[in-house]
Amino acid sequence: MMRRILLVNTLPLIVFGLTLLFLNQFRNSLLDAEVNALREQAKIYAGALGQSAVSINPAARNRRGVTFPGGAYVLEPSLTRPLLLRLSEPSPMADARVYAPDGQLIADSYQEKLAHRPAGGPPVPPDQQTPPAESVTGHQPAQARNSFLHRFLDSLVGGADDSPLPSDGDSGSRRGGDVGHDDTEAPPYIRRTRDHTLVITVAEPVIHDGQTVGVIQLTRTGEVVDTSLFKIRSSILSLFLLAMAIMAMLSWYLSLTIARPLLRLAGSAHVMRESSGRTGTVPSVLLGRRDEIGDVARALQDSAQALWTRMDAIERFAADVSHEIKNPLTSIRSAIETSLRIDDVERQRRLLTIIADDVRRLDRLITDISDASRLDAELSRAQATPVAITPLLSLLAEIHQSTRKPDQPQIRLSIAGDEAGHELRVLALEDRLVQVLRNLIGNAISFSPPEGYILLEAHPEGQMVEIAVSDEGPGIPQAKIDSIFDRFYSERPKSENFGQHSGLGLSISRQIIQALRGTIHAENRTDGQGHVLGARFVIRLPRAAG
Repeated sequence: MMRRILLVNTLPLIVFGLTLLFLNQFRNSLLDAEVNALREQAKIYAGALGQSAVSINPAARNRRGVTFPGGAYVLEPSLTRPLLLRLSEPSPMADARVYAPDGQLIADSYQEKLAHRPAGGPPVPPDQQTPPAESVTGHQPAQARNSFLHRFLDSLVGGADDSPLPSDGDSGSRRGGDVGHDDTEAPPYIRRTRDHTLVITVAEPVIHDGQTVGVIQLTRTGEVVDTSLFKIRSSILSLFLLAMAIMAMLSWYLSLTIARPLLRLAGSAHVMRESSGRTGTVPSVLLGRRDEIGDVARALQDSAQALWTRMDAIERFAADVSHEIKNPLTSIRSAIETSLRIDDVERQRRLLTIIADDVRRLDRLITDISDASRLDAELSRAQATPVAITPLLSLLAEIHQSTRKPDQPQIRLSIAGDEAGHELRVLALEDRLVQVLRNLIGNAISFSPPEGYILLEAHPEGQMVEIAVSDEGPGIPQAKIDSIFDRFYSERPKSENFGQHSGLGLSISRQIIQALRGTIHAENRTDGQGHVLGARFVIRLPRAAG
C-alpha cells in the first residue's frame, strides 16, 4: 500500500518535472536573442570596416570604364586587420573573419590575436576549443560542464538540446537556418562542436557607398544559452527533489494514517472470524479516531456486536423452542401411557381429547415458530413503501364490525392529521403491518368485556406517526409490562382454554416493527385516581414524505 501511495503521488510530479526539463521554446528564445545580439555586433563591425578600411580599387583606377568583380572600392588588408583586432578585443569569446566578395580571406581576428598576443597566450577559437575558464564575459567555466550535475542533467535530457530547431517563422532558430532575419540577411549558422559546445555564426556585408566590398563573419559560442538552461534545469531539479521529498513524507504519513490502520482492521476482522470465542475486538485506538477510519472501525465493531447479539438470540430461541415443544410432547406421552393402563372408556376419551389439544397446540406452535424464523429473512429483503393509515384502519374496523359476534366489543376510530394533500402515511410493509394490527386487535378482543369498545387511534408526532390500540380490559400487571413481548410469554384471560396461543404473537409484532425502524410498547390506561381503565399498545413508525 505504501508503494502504491508513493507511486500515485509522485508519478504526476515526475512527468511534470521531466516535461519542464525539455525547455526547447525557452532555448529558442535565448538563441534568438543571441543571434540578434551577434548580428548587431556584426553590423557594427561591418559599418566600421566599410568606413575606415576601404580604398579605391587599383584596377579600377588604371582601367576606367571596365567593370571588375570588386567594383570601384576594395577592403584594404593593411587597414582591415588592425581595425578588426581593435574591434574584437572587447569580445574575446567572439571570432571575426573578413572575406572579399570573391571569397578570399582578408583578415582573421584569431590570427591577429596570435600575432599580437601578450605573454600567456591568446584566447582559443570558440569552434575549436572550450572557452577559457572564468572569462571576462562571465560564462560558465568548462570544468562546470563536466560536473556530476551537468552530466546528470545531460543524461536526463538526452539529445534534446541537439534536436533540430524550429523552422523559419517560429519563435526561435533552426540548425543552419535563420533566426529573426529578413529577406536581405543571411541566415545564421548554429551548430555544436564535438565537445558539445554551442557555436553561433552570422554574416553581414561590408558596404561602402552602396557597394558590397566584403563580408564579415562573426562566430561566438552560445555559452550563455547553455548556462541559462543549466541554471533553470538545476533550479527545476532542486525544486523537484524537494517536492519529491515532501511527497515521500506525505505518502509515509498517509501510509501511517490510512494503510496501516486498514491492515489492523483487516487483522481484527480475521481474528473475529477465526476465534472460537469473542476475544477479537477492534483496537480502541482506531475506535477513538474521528475520521473515516474511525467510522469504519466503529462500524466493524458494531457489526460484530450485532452478530454476537443475533447469535445469542438464536441460541435463546432454540432453547425456548425446545422447552415449548417439550411440554406438549411430555403431556402427549403421559396421556398415551396412562390410556394403556386403564380400561375406563370415559377416561380414555378424556385422555384422547388432551392428546388432540396438545397436537393442535404443537401445530400452532410449529406454525408460529416457522413464521418467526422466516421473518428476519423476509424483512431484510423487502423494501418499505408508503402505506396510508386511514384506509387501513378503516378496513380493519369494517371487517371486525361485519364479523363480530353479539357479545364482542366494537371498534371506534380516532384519526388526526390526515388532510387532503397531506395524507397520514408511514413507511412500512402493508401485509406485515396488518399482521401486527390484527394481532393487537385480537388481544384487545380477548381482554375486553362484552359489548365493550376498542379504540384505534392514529396521529402524527413530528417525523413519526403514532398508532395506538386501546381496550377496556383489566390492563397489564405492572411487573409484566416489560415481559409481554418476550417469546412464548402468554398471559391470557381465565375464560380461554390453555394452549390456544403460542406466546409468539407480541414477540413477532415487536420484531416486525423494529425491522421497520419503529418502536412498540405497552402501557395501562388510567383515570385521574390511578385506576386502570384498560391496556394500550402504541406503535411509532417513520412518516412517509408527501
